[in-house]
Amino acid sequence: MHLMRRRIILVVLTALLSTSGAIVANAETSKQALNNAKQELQEKQRLVEKKQQEQQSVQQEIETIQQQLQSLHSSITKNQADMAATKEKIAAVQALIEKKKEEIVVLEDKILSRKDIMKKRAVALQQNDSVNIIINLFFESDSIADFIQRASAASALLDADKDILTAQKADLKQIEADKQEIDKQEQILEKEQNALAAQQQELNQNQQKRQQMLTSTQKKYEKISKEMELAKQEKAGIESQMKDIEAQLKEEQAAAKAQQTEPTRTPTANNADRPSAAVSGEEMYVTATAYSPEESHHITAAGYNIRKNPNMKLIAVDPRVIPLGKKVWVEGYGVAVAGDTGGAIKGHKIDVLVPTKKAAYRWGRKTVKIVVLN
Repeated sequence: MHLMRRRIILVVLTALLSTSGAIVANAETSKQALNNAKQELQEKQRLVEKKQQEQQSVQQEIETIQQQLQSLHSSITKNQADMAATKEKIAAVQALIEKKKEEIVVLEDKILSRKDIMKKRAVALQQNDSVNIIINLFFESDSIADFIQRASAASALLDADKDILTAQKADLKQIEADKQEIDKQEQILEKEQNALAAQQQELNQNQQKRQQMLTSTQKKYEKISKEMELAKQEKAGIESQMKDIEAQLKEEQAAAKAQQTEPTRTPTANNADRPSAAVSGEEMYVTATAYSPEESHHITAAGYNIRKNPNMKLIAVDPRVIPLGKKVWVEGYGVAVAGDTGGAIKGHKIDVLVPTKKAAYRWGRKTVKIVVLN
């Protein structure tokens, strides 16, 4: 009998040590996973910071290109105004040229008419030389007064011929001067117009290049923004994962602590699942589910704040079966306080408190033995 008891005790102790070792191993695994997550989080944070710097640099490039485009736009506007002013000058000069041309036509007509007059005068002079004209004037005159009058008229005619020749030379000279001035103005305006057109073409090319650069840089900015947003999302995912790992680690540490402080079961020949003889009370079997502070009110029926103390050992009970405030040993959970109630907790049912909703899912629904401690 004593040998049988020793064997049973050895088996139970071996099982307890194995369970404790598994809990410790799980805790170490969770710690390693948490460290890995922290390293990955740091890498993502560095990536986010790098993308933010790239984004700022590209934004400065965009602002510089936009300033250049604004400057080019101002230059193009000014150049267009200059071209418009040059066109107005060209129009004015062309009007002046037309006027000059009209004046040249008038002068040419005058010259032509003078040529006819001079031609007739030359014919007359060939037929009657100056001496004959004077003799004719003398003999044909009725009196001295008539002779003087006729002589004066002849002299005036001769002087008029001289004036016609002088005017003819002056008009011809003016025509040549006007033609040269017209050519000069046309050359100046043509040169100015060509220069402005070339400048306009260069400005348009520069504007097109800057616009292409702006489009390319904006696409680069959008790409960096998407990469940064993705890095932020991955960072948020890692942070969420870290919270789960930390919660799991706390749970495993609490389980390890509970394993260390859980009442030692002293197996007997009749019942190997009872707690030690030092822990006594009313035994019963109940259906056990689990809940967490994430899915319940943070203040329990007995006044415990489970949001602040998510790792405390607490169960929800039906006060008709287990009075509130009682200490209860729960198989697979440990010693807990009956500190809460629930609408679905009726009869021989309990709800054990665990830190997270994930841990509640892992607990599931099971039938366990409990001892309502004295």
